[in-house]
Amino acid sequence: MPTLGAERSREATEAEATLELWLAREREVRLLMAPAGKIPAGELARGPGLDFLERIGRGEIPSPPIMQTLDFVPVEAERGRMVFQGTPKPDYYNPIGSVHGGYIATLLDSALGCAVHTMLERGYGYTTLELKVNYVRALTDKTGPVRAEAHVVNVSRQVGVAQGRLFDAAGRMYAWGSTTCLIFPLPENAP
Repeated sequence: MPTLGAERSREATEAEATLELWLAREREVRLLMAPAGKIPAGELARGPGLDFLERIGRGEIPSPPIMQTLDFVPVEAERGRMVFQGTPKPDYYNPIGSVHGGYIATLLDSALGCAVHTMLERGYGYTTLELKVNYVRALTDKTGPVRAEAHVVNVSRQVGVAQGRLFDAAGRMYAWGSTTCLIFPLPENAP
């Protein structure tokens, strides 16, 4: 039977290995991504939601400015699932000495909404109707990289629902949340 010390050592080693993989993936993505800029509405309507998000990840269209502002990147996208990664900084602190809840909410909102977006067919868009975030523990600049991972619960013709969580490389959860998104047809001749 392993001792408590041996178990903690194994967990620390696993967390370090996960952290190295995460940082390598982030470097990969950053090399591919285009500079931040406003994405023309016509690009959104050009293909299915997953294709649109993959094009951002490949640098074929500008990255959304919010990702530059808060320094986070998309690291995984598949149908019904989206993952963003960011590293909290002192610049994001609130007056009480931890990372502002808005940073956490932004990462979760991005992952949740984009998870819904991965399910949309060509010609459809979405917007957040409701965002619910539950904060579990404080996030600081010492935490290191965190990931917001979201999964779709259900998508119908007009409504998409997703849930997700924010966690570090050791698997510690900092927040979890859910969203309800309105799904709508995009204008055919969007500029």
